[in-house]
Amino acid sequence: MSRWEPDARERFVAAALELFTDQGYDDTTVAQIAERAGLTKSTFFRHFSDKREVLAAGQETLSRLFAEGISSAPADASPLAAVAAGLANAASAMTPFNRELAPRLEAVIATSSELQERAALKQVGMALAMADALRSRGVTDQVASTAAELGVLAFKGAFAEWIADGPDGTADLAALLRDALDRLRSAVAQLG
Repeated sequence: MSRWEPDARERFVAAALELFTDQGYDDTTVAQIAERAGLTKSTFFRHFSDKREVLAAGQETLSRLFAEGISSAPADASPLAAVAAGLANAASAMTPFNRELAPRLEAVIATSSELQERAALKQVGMALAMADALRSRGVTDQVASTAAELGVLAFKGAFAEWIADGPDGTADLAALLRDALDRLRSAVAQLG
């Protein structure tokens, strides 16, 4: 039985990570990524504006999933309960592909200040998406921003635990996200 072939975007991401790992981010070209993926350079540019964007391929989707989950939370949900719904919605979309590539992605990002800046901007974008979704529910700016930042912290910590469990691990991302958010809620309560 043949191995499942990912779609074009996933093929580009996998190829880019292989090349970035083997020869470095700066020494990898879009043409090389396309060749490794078995696709054309023009197809690459239909999906990504440049090679840096390959590493942020899921950001828009992730931000959309957070916002959709927050928007679909019960009307009487607290801001953090709505964030929990957003985190759960995002967790439901995570696949073994995400889990398999994440450690390599982090290793590549660690090698480049440009990529580290892009990763930080990704977190800002996720927080903005969550905060906007909370504001749409009538949550005040300060509370929405705070809840969103806690959501990003919870996601970052839980995702790290999930990938540390390995590609064949049994850790449940949704449960890890709930636990991470509960720990942050407790920590905030201790601030006084």
